[in-house]
Amino acid sequence: MVILCWIWMDTKPRNKWCYCFDHRRRQRQCRQQRQTYADLAKEKKRRSFSNMASSWCSEISPIISIFVSFLLVFSLICPVYSSETGNSHATNQTLRPEEELQKLKMIREHLKKINKPAVKTIQSPDGDLIDCVLSHQQPAFDHPKLKGQKPLEPPERPKGHNPTGMVTENFQLWSMSGELCPEGTVPIRRTKEQDMLRASSFRRYGRKPRRHVRRDTNSNGHEHAVGYVSGDQYYGAKASINVWAPRVANQYEFSLSQMWVISGSFGNDLNTIEAGWQVSPELYGDNYPRFFTYWTTDSYQATGCYNLLCSGFVQTNNRIAIGAAISPTSSYKGGQFDISLLIWKDPKHGNWWLQFGNGVLVGYWPSFLFTHLRDHASMVQFGGEIVNSRPSGFHTSTQMGSGHFAGEGFGKASYFRNLQVVDWDNNLIPLSNLKVLADHSNCYDIQGGINRVWGNYFYYGGPGRNVRCP
Repeated sequence: MVILCWIWMDTKPRNKWCYCFDHRRRQRQCRQQRQTYADLAKEKKRRSFSNMASSWCSEISPIISIFVSFLLVFSLICPVYSSETGNSHATNQTLRPEEELQKLKMIREHLKKINKPAVKTIQSPDGDLIDCVLSHQQPAFDHPKLKGQKPLEPPERPKGHNPTGMVTENFQLWSMSGELCPEGTVPIRRTKEQDMLRASSFRRYGRKPRRHVRRDTNSNGHEHAVGYVSGDQYYGAKASINVWAPRVANQYEFSLSQMWVISGSFGNDLNTIEAGWQVSPELYGDNYPRFFTYWTTDSYQATGCYNLLCSGFVQTNNRIAIGAAISPTSSYKGGQFDISLLIWKDPKHGNWWLQFGNGVLVGYWPSFLFTHLRDHASMVQFGGEIVNSRPSGFHTSTQMGSGHFAGEGFGKASYFRNLQVVDWDNNLIPLSNLKVLADHSNCYDIQGGINRVWGNYFYYGGPGRNVRCP
């Protein structure tokens, strides 16, 4: 299983400059008044006005004493972080503001790098800005191996591909107005300053935290309900994924439903290609389900990113914005909405392509990005994942899927259907050995099945905290 970890820290600035400035200003006022009285004394009687000045300053001095005492207390309760010791100290009160200014400078430089010049900008109802960027200027072409190139032509589709998705490209909020990006451009969700300030680590914004990934799923607060196949060579995978808007308990948790195409050991050489939908308040600043992609070639250490937040995935479609909100979504005992995703390896060039819905190509991951996945995958995984930060010492109430258990079935529980893999000869074939696993089944569970209409499928999900999941 692919296990992720999110890390957070308090980085709110504590500005002490204003207090120090005010203290110095009062001292300066005192000196100025003394000088004024001294000048006046030359014109009148020096002794009487000197006494007056002394009397005035004696009135002010208790105020200054009280203010200095306040500063001393403030410095004790609001210490400044020292990068040398890794602990909090009150020794360098001007360090924190300088660090904050440097952080903002680095963030703005990074935003200039990933937010490319737009031919046109579209305002989405959810507050997103969608920039229409010339295809050859998208972030992927900052990569040394892609500089000066243009997106590739569409590859050969897998044999046996029969579109099963319910929708076309118009499944995102930003496109509901009918305003689209021109031909020759790609829509990219603009990253804002507040997006990066909200991140647990702005230096790794758009990336999953570094960690040792294990096959065991019982660690680091990540909980899963998944179906998977392994033990063969896989050249792609396909599924239709039910879309919901699960409740996420706090900013530091997420809920997602996705496909993983995996190769390598579950150590530092893990390669993954990932796509699906996610609710992530930390990454996006809201609770909308959003279409996303991810990749890594070294177990989430130094390579890879979400969406188009680094050089990697090459987008070829001008109607789908990766990272944008999905609409509509499914409702309990009501209408159901799903998206169909296909990832497969182009037999001719070896790149991994992503297709959405009824044959709509989104783009591709160049083969040179990977090590093990340059050849084939050794595991394919489908399902849901949440982060449980145990707020207040209890299990999180973050929902997976619809927020209801698998046993409730269609219209109530979330599902994956028509699960398939791509074989060595570029054929889409049914799964022959699907296994299902829920590592915290009292909180989130899964039930698999097979029929003539849905082929291989499963229901999954749950509410999180409940009487059986305290």
